[in-house]
Amino acid sequence: MKARGFTLIELLITVAIVALLASIAAPLAELTVQRGKEKDLREALREIRGAIDAYKRATDEGAIERAADASGYPPTLATLVEGAPDKRKPDGPKIYFLRRVPADPLGGEDWGLRSYASSAAEPQPGKDVYDVYSKSDGTGLNGVPYRQW
Repeated sequence: MKARGFTLIELLITVAIVALLASIAAPLAELTVQRGKEKDLREALREIRGAIDAYKRATDEGAIERAADASGYPPTLATLVEGAPDKRKPDGPKIYFLRRVPADPLGGEDWGLRSYASSAAEPQPGKDVYDVYSKSDGTGLNGVPYRQW
């Protein structure tokens, strides 16, 4: 009578093939995760920057009150969520620009802030929010550091 089952050699070959396939799939999975985070970062930056631009447009059109020495950009990111009173309407309803400030998918909760008075090469926070950037030290798949996106 012939014995049925797998030999040790057959099991070792099968395990080696599975390990080879797993070693090929792992970097592809990491690449997919990084692409997803980069997509989320692009969307978050676009959303925040669009809200900052809308706030500036509203101040330029006279819908939001601004001091004579102010740039017209929001004082904080929270202002975009909390809203600003519409001075064109007598009952003063608020104009909202964001439902919430999206989190930085690569750098944590907080964004790096650049004021209108600071340079693009060395962004510094100030009395307004002109732009935002990721605080992540990483570099994107395109070779550009996330801080420069």
